[in-house]
Amino acid sequence: MFTIQIHSVDTEHPLFLSLPSNSNPSPNLNPKFVERRGIVHLFRTLIRHPSTSDSSASAAKSTLLYIVAVPNYFSSDDLLRFFGSHIADVSEFIIIRNDGVEDRYSVLIRTWIQVSADAFYRNFNGKRFSPPEVEICHILFVLSVEFTELGEIASTSPSGYVELPTCPICLERLDQDTSGIQSTLCDHSFDCSCISKWTYLSCQVCRLCQQPDDRPNCSVCDTSENLWVCIICGFVGCGRYKEGHTFRHWKDTQHCYSLNLETQRVWDYEGDNYVHRLNHSKDDGKSVVGDPHCMSNDGECGTCGHGEDSEMTGALYGSKVEAITDEYNHLLATQLENHRQYYESLLVEAKSKKVNSVAEVVEKAVTTRMQDLHCKLEKYEEDKKTVMDMNCILMKGQEEYKKKMKEIEEREMKSLRSRDEQILDLEEQIRDLTIYMEAQRKISSIADSDGIRGGTLLPMPQMQSSPANTKRRTKPGRHRS
Repeated sequence: MFTIQIHSVDTEHPLFLSLPSNSNPSPNLNPKFVERRGIVHLFRTLIRHPSTSDSSASAAKSTLLYIVAVPNYFSSDDLLRFFGSHIADVSEFIIIRNDGVEDRYSVLIRTWIQVSADAFYRNFNGKRFSPPEVEICHILFVLSVEFTELGEIASTSPSGYVELPTCPICLERLDQDTSGIQSTLCDHSFDCSCISKWTYLSCQVCRLCQQPDDRPNCSVCDTSENLWVCIICGFVGCGRYKEGHTFRHWKDTQHCYSLNLETQRVWDYEGDNYVHRLNHSKDDGKSVVGDPHCMSNDGECGTCGHGEDSEMTGALYGSKVEAITDEYNHLLATQLENHRQYYESLLVEAKSKKVNSVAEVVEKAVTTRMQDLHCKLEKYEEDKKTVMDMNCILMKGQEEYKKKMKEIEEREMKSLRSRDEQILDLEEQIRDLTIYMEAQRKISSIADSDGIRGGTLLPMPQMQSSPANTKRRTKPGRHRS
């Protein structure tokens, strides 16, 4: 379990932050958002049984969380947006800035209930603050926090605790069982990009690792051989096979973790062991399991008194091999999950491109078909207009022909009536002529023409005559003689 002691150099200053739109804190709750300045000292309980440290660490939880380092370019408002809706579960939000550290600041977060703290840890521990960058959010469960104005009290380790570095790079140099954070694939060697992302001037250990050509000497005896640097305070001293000034520094300050500048291994004076489960060979760059008690850098034991055939060494090797297997299984599962997500995104992208291409082809075909239909429609409209114009002309001609036919019929009717009248008139004339001729013949046939002289002429009964006879009889010169 972790605990924190802070050498505070000022009082709290309230922060006026704009909460994210997706966070809905209860109106009855009044969370505290403040900022303080000071130097953070991180402590962890001594690990007596590394094989059971994972289970004990998982059981040691609290509602107080500590974010080891937030890059300085990430403002407090950016941090609230990074946490999103989970900020509604926060009861205290304390930003701690160190004037001697320019590139980062730390954050203490207290939640209302343990379930919220667990959810906060699951969602943000190990997550990058910004996808294009390499800085990772490291979160630790903290048992207690103590603010003091005395630097000696803040730097003094509580009973049963050892101090850890607050530099995120130095924390990642340690074993996961020691630092409480997951180990990364990077070994943070010279000219490493992740170290250069943090301003290494704020950490002397990172500065020494970034500048291998500018190696210091022992702070006490001024030797340049077998140098170690304390990853807690940056003290540079010689190893126990020289004058042992690093060992004396641990006795004086209880800073038990020192980095060998030559091999980049971290030694734990409290446990008298290297803190790495996995060490890197400097000859071929391959990962090898080293004997934690052997002081030979080339891996060949026999001069330091620690044999490989001892039962203790065998048990230690077995635990380390098991730890290495678990770590690589975890890394393999993580990489497989990343590959699965990557290829699923490719499939989704390919499917989206296929859908878009099909939609484009269909849209193009529909557009072409619509244009063809529109052209045909315009042609049919023109044909329809032509037929309608022709129909109008034909209708007008039909009307004219009907008028002409009516006039012809009327003329023919008049001609027929005139002809009938003429026929009737001629028939009357013929009849009158016939009667006249018969009368003349009869008169000429009578021998005694004087016998009729002085006779009496009797009128004949009138016959119904047609208008034509009446007309004929009215004509002058038609009287009988």
